[in-house]
Amino acid sequence: MLGAAIVTITGNREAFIENYKGILEYTKESIVLQGKNCKISFEGRNLSIDYYTNEDMKISGNIDAVRYL
Repeated sequence: MLGAAIVTITGNREAFIENYKGILEYTKESIVLQGKNCKISFEGRNLSIDYYTNEDMKISGNIDAVRYL
């Protein structure tokens, strides 16, 4: 789908996100992003955003769950 968020997860340690619109919440246990049509929630331990641009970002840490809200 054109403009939809693309989430690529490598094991439970890294996630690459493309086409997100913004960061709604950012803690060590939860990162919530706004996508075009939904919110994307990453839950886990020691989560951090390694880098982000207007187009993509990398999240690392112990990712326990990814939810589309």
